[in-house]
Amino acid sequence: MRLNQVTVPAHDLPASIGFYKALGLKQIVDSPHYARFEVPEGEATFSLHLADESQPAGDTVIYFECADLDDVCAGLQDAGITLDSGPEDQSWLWREARLKDPAGNEVCLYFAGENRLNPPWRINPE
Repeated sequence: MRLNQVTVPAHDLPASIGFYKALGLKQIVDSPHYARFEVPEGEATFSLHLADESQPAGDTVIYFECADLDDVCAGLQDAGITLDSGPEDQSWLWREARLKDPAGNEVCLYFAGENRLNPPWRINPE
């Protein structure tokens, strides 16, 4: 089994499309109620569906790993995107920055390197 895509709600589809393009995703589908993106690395895709304001963003956190996290965050801030926190080192051995998309979905940009799949506390290390 492999991850195909993740879809999140967007209340203002054009604003959300602009936000995810600024994160470096490439838009591959455009319709009045839906947008899909290629993620810069890997085969999974990410998509947005137009939701009305009565459908609030959930408790989902969207994680994008960036080998050059600090540079990515600096570029986003230069483009006027506000980070809620970070980038900063975490006790779980990841470096993270957090922000929200225009619909209020939480986005975590992070770098974990080897610790993403093989943290020191992994069960049955390979």
